[in-house]
Amino acid sequence: MKAIIKVFKFGGASLKNADSIKNVANILKRFREERLLIVVSAIGKTTDALEKVVEAHKNKTGEAFALLELVKKSHYEIADQLFDPGDPVYDAVNDTFVEIEWVLEEAPHENYDFMYDQIVSVGELVSSKIVQAYLVKAGLPTQWLDARDVILTDDIYREGWVQWEETEARCERIAKPMIEKGGFVLTQGFIGSTKENFTTTLGREGSDYTAAIFSYCLDAESMTIWKDVPGVLTGDPRIFDNVVKLDRLSYKEAIEMTYYGAKVIHPKTIKPLQNKSIPLYVKSFVNPDGEGTFISSEVDEAYPPMVAIEKNQALLHISTRDFSFVAEHHISYLFNLIADFRLQVNMMQNTAISFVVCFNDVDDKVDRFIEKIDAQFKVILDRNLELITVRHYRQDILDSLKEDKIVLLEERVRNTLQMVVKSVPMMRRKDTVN
Repeated sequence: MKAIIKVFKFGGASLKNADSIKNVANILKRFREERLLIVVSAIGKTTDALEKVVEAHKNKTGEAFALLELVKKSHYEIADQLFDPGDPVYDAVNDTFVEIEWVLEEAPHENYDFMYDQIVSVGELVSSKIVQAYLVKAGLPTQWLDARDVILTDDIYREGWVQWEETEARCERIAKPMIEKGGFVLTQGFIGSTKENFTTTLGREGSDYTAAIFSYCLDAESMTIWKDVPGVLTGDPRIFDNVVKLDRLSYKEAIEMTYYGAKVIHPKTIKPLQNKSIPLYVKSFVNPDGEGTFISSEVDEAYPPMVAIEKNQALLHISTRDFSFVAEHHISYLFNLIADFRLQVNMMQNTAISFVVCFNDVDDKVDRFIEKIDAQFKVILDRNLELITVRHYRQDILDSLKEDKIVLLEERVRNTLQMVVKSVPMMRRKDTVN
């Protein structure tokens, strides 16, 4: 009989300190009889901290080792609250951080993205070793699996594309036998490797996607993402009042909302699950008894208005430097470059004389893209913008969202409205001076 496998994912917020890791263990004790593959992110804000190490090394500021020591210190402080002195986990953690020290002892690599992946990926590796060791200590037999042994990507660093056929074969050969031994198997989110065994990452916040990759390859019965919110909400509760939890959601609706900035799920997560009709649960690690949100194909298509806001947007107005219109061959050239730079297109619009496109403004990708096309095209760039996407919109909601905003680009398609906006200070009447 085919074993029933479930995939759980715990993000950095659920692992931010020792008490949080203990809470994860308590949640998992409810499933001790299940066959689980568990995907974990880096602890807390580790990825942000390691990005500072990368920047310091790149810029040769002399601070890289000191910044790394801060990361190590925070992890050892957590370990001290979970383990007895001399526990083997300390050697495992130290040996993993040594991988960063080796990179820092060399001159900065000419390929920044390559160097980034070799350093930042260590956050997930260290986190997984601490969590796996604590689960064993808590009486939950758990094997440690290096995700890089399973997930094969191309050699585009920081945004590796999964090589699905080989990844499935590796999962069958490596991960399944581990799961069949019983107990839990724990691995890392966010990371993979090239065929030359260099570490790659799957894009920022990519651990959800990792869980979906394993779910697909293992033919999982279900996948569960454990969050600090009760489920998928109609808006970000840090921005909007009166948001409500959606009990059920279709794959299609989830894809739309996550692609355009809903942060609760990584955008690439849904499609692998949809392809095999694997249901997704979004549940709260704060209240594990809550029902959460259930995402599948068997869901009614009636929803309240939902709002996603994606910050850090760049809007480019592109026109030719000669007397020609923006024709098909121009568009083809631009899109080939967009694919090469792994830029995410959120909105676009073209006229006879211009092509307008909105990107996520991540790292220096937009600047490198503009530099590449500078000889042929004139570019006007607007930065620090927001992309607002409203599904099942109502006019009163649109009006409120446009307050104190300049709308630079707007598009309506069926029941979705998108607009790229710039915030402006609200004009107020000066008090009269007597």
